[in-house]
Amino acid sequence: MTEVGFEHRQYLIRRKVLTILGAKFHIYDSDGNVVLFSKQKAFKLKEDIRVYTDDTMAEERLMIRARSIIDFSAAYDVVDSVSQRKIGALRRQGMKSFVRDSWQILDADDNLIAPLEEDSTAMALVRRFLANLIPQKFHVDVGGKPAVRYAQRFNPFIFKMDVSLDSASDGVIDPLLALAAGILLVAIEGRQDG
Repeated sequence: MTEVGFEHRQYLIRRKVLTILGAKFHIYDSDGNVVLFSKQKAFKLKEDIRVYTDDTMAEERLMIRARSIIDFSAAYDVVDSVSQRKIGALRRQGMKSFVRDSWQILDADDNLIAPLEEDSTAMALVRRFLANLIPQKFHVDVGGKPAVRYAQRFNPFIFKMDVSLDSASDGVIDPLLALAAGILLVAIEGRQDG
């Protein structure tokens, strides 16, 4: 089920690193058009990320809300703001994420769709203990096939992450849910690097 306006296979999430109070995220389609925008406030105990259709913030498109305050294995509900319908959830795998960042993509009823994991344990350890200069990569596989890929680009001033949706995601992972996962990766995991 592809949302109108989200039929592209490639997206770019861009976060300004040197924003003083919070962070700004722009999400571009493969044609370079802004399709989503979010301005995250700093110092929030409970994440509540609002995503808009553009930087005027006139039309809200998504809500990404933590279910509880400061939870190491937090779950985040993803709600389509237009229909007010929960399209899924993202749950961080707390203990597993000590070594290698690991999440679960859940459907609207909290059933597991697929795991979302950092590329490799070895690279994750290198990133954590030797240098945060090595870009992170994440993958989602459905039925043993690549469904979604997230790849951080190295840039010391602007955090950029490519999101690639493969055909295995069609009809299984809503593109908005895949982009919400990317936004969380940039917002939450990106804090470890910035």
